[in-house]
Amino acid sequence: MLLKEAIEQFLFHCRYEKNLSPKTLKAYSIDLRQTQDFLVSNLESTHLEAIDKAALRLYIKNLFNGLATKSVKRKVASLKALFNFLEREDLIAVNPFRKMDVRIKETKRLPRALSLSDLKRLFHHLYQAKNSLISTTRVYRALVRDIAVLETLFATGARVAEVCHLKAADVDLDQSRLRILGKGGRERLLQLPDHGTRAALVDYKALWLTNSESANPYFFHNRLGQRLTEQSARSMLSRHATDAGLTRHLTPHMLRHSVATLLLEQGVDIRYIQHFLGHSSITTTQIYTALHDNALMRIISFQHPRMLL
Repeated sequence: MLLKEAIEQFLFHCRYEKNLSPKTLKAYSIDLRQTQDFLVSNLESTHLEAIDKAALRLYIKNLFNGLATKSVKRKVASLKALFNFLEREDLIAVNPFRKMDVRIKETKRLPRALSLSDLKRLFHHLYQAKNSLISTTRVYRALVRDIAVLETLFATGARVAEVCHLKAADVDLDQSRLRILGKGGRERLLQLPDHGTRAALVDYKALWLTNSESANPYFFHNRLGQRLTEQSARSMLSRHATDAGLTRHLTPHMLRHSVATLLLEQGVDIRYIQHFLGHSSITTTQIYTALHDNALMRIISFQHPRMLL
């Protein structure tokens, strides 16, 4: 069997038997097509029997030419998943990864978070701009939507994909609650923190979701009435941050990091933050303790009472 056929069978298995998410399927497809292209260019044959440890080592070595460690790790994981499937299906006699000790150590980077003053500056700019516009204009309508999206991102700490995929049925404004569908199909029910966030969503709903018979089930729409995309949300946030005078490049994930860090600094239990962010493992959440420790070190360095003696 050729590698191309094996990849097609694996992707079929992932889509129809494992029912993996479209995002995971897309990543597998991209990674494995790149593997196939490389091996076709560097091997005489791409029959499965010809793809041994030497071929895989050559491919993995090539990955380090220009790719970040995180990307290399993902592509190797995709390849491992393919060969594990082929071995289980008896399409290969021996999985070449079984005798390969592939350990790709990813450099741990602390998440980038915004200061409270920068967050205040951003939201102050948004509401000031809203108050200066005539409520019947297209620009006003778009800004109401943008504010609602950013309020939701910061209020829930949700990933941008989770917010963009919110269904109208998942938003209960009477109870001020949102149902978030996270990674691995895990659901979490989150309470909106204050009346300001709820008011932003109420304003948005009144302007954008007036047609109850709309075929679009999603809560956040673009101007064409379709689902707001993740890229649109990123571009919108970047534009508003620039207009607010923030010099850093801002991303939706930075809002997620910011709310998690601020919750920790206010003494919220890390297990609550784990649930809040939708992390399957508390190990993932513990990266925020490093940010908290750094902030504590700065406080001790500049505000310790010993400085007053």
